[in-house]
Amino acid sequence: MAYENPEDTLVLETTKGRIVIKLRPDLAPGHVARVKELAREGAYDGVVFHRVIDGFMAQTGDVQYGKKGGKDFNAARAGMGGSGKPDLKAEFSSEPHKRGTVSAARTANPDSANSQFYICFDRAPWLDKQYSVWGEVIEGMENVDQIKRGEPVKDPDSITTMRVAADL
Repeated sequence: MAYENPEDTLVLETTKGRIVIKLRPDLAPGHVARVKELAREGAYDGVVFHRVIDGFMAQTGDVQYGKKGGKDFNAARAGMGGSGKPDLKAEFSSEPHKRGTVSAARTANPDSANSQFYICFDRAPWLDKQYSVWGEVIEGMENVDQIKRGEPVKDPDSITTMRVAADL
């Protein structure tokens, strides 16, 4: 499939189907660069959606503890890890958190985002200007809607592969 800008498009194949994300380097260039770097390394392949809250968001991206088949995979710890790369400086913007927004997950420290991210199911205004928005779902939101819910998720869905469209 042809995308408007393949270098700034992610294609996720998941256990629920394809999800395509338009990257927003205009909002968060450091976060976009990190996500592309990890995608190109295959780091997100097999990573589970470990925290999925109905009406809120689906969180994934723990390449340390959340990667099925990975040396440190631990379903009970999924969500507590990162990538082994340095944490990222916050890149907050006025872009609203709405249905399909993709944003960096972090701890209470604004500069603690690493590899984890979430996709919003609905508008989440309390997150605005406090989390780094780096993308938006442009295809497959119906597949995001089907991801199994839970905190933690029992028998979680996962990312099968995540690639930059330019590399496909």
